[in-house]
Amino acid sequence: MILNFAIFLCTLVAMEGVGFLAHKYVMHGWGWFLHRSHHEEHLGALETNDLYLLALGMAAVGLIVLGINGYDPLQWVGAGVAAFGLIYMLVHDGIVHRHWPMRPQPRNRYLRRLYQAHLMHHAVKGRRNSVSFGFLYSPSVPTLQKQLRDMRDAERARDRDASLTDLCGTSINSDLQNG
Repeated sequence: MILNFAIFLCTLVAMEGVGFLAHKYVMHGWGWFLHRSHHEEHLGALETNDLYLLALGMAAVGLIVLGINGYDPLQWVGAGVAAFGLIYMLVHDGIVHRHWPMRPQPRNRYLRRLYQAHLMHHAVKGRRNSVSFGFLYSPSVPTLQKQLRDMRDAERARDRDASLTDLCGTSINSDLQNG
């Protein structure tokens, strides 16, 4: 029983890392075509981004079914994945995006930090230069503000360098530096 609970808790904690990687490299990468709906205004309760949660739910159910049918530890892995999905729905959809009829204000310091971090994640339009890809953990607000400033400054520098490129495709800056 203790081993099963340990497997459940380890899976629940590990899902934060899986979620971070999936959000940063899949949802803001090749899977942006589905995740874009989460970063845009929409009418209605569902968005194409919800397919990611559906896939997570199917993986959880599949693991639980395999566990029940003889691969016992997988049942507890599936339970951890399902718990992560449930917490995601309650916190992310309920508190952060306020998709529920009751719209609670996060008063707890931890929940307020998650809420502010997610707002900063959505402050960037498009799939690039976002911050805070985690769900249950986020860096401090000042750290995220610094990351956003640094990315904005780097983007401006790239734009400035691009505008200094002449028609032949060589950069005026590199010509001056190579002098």
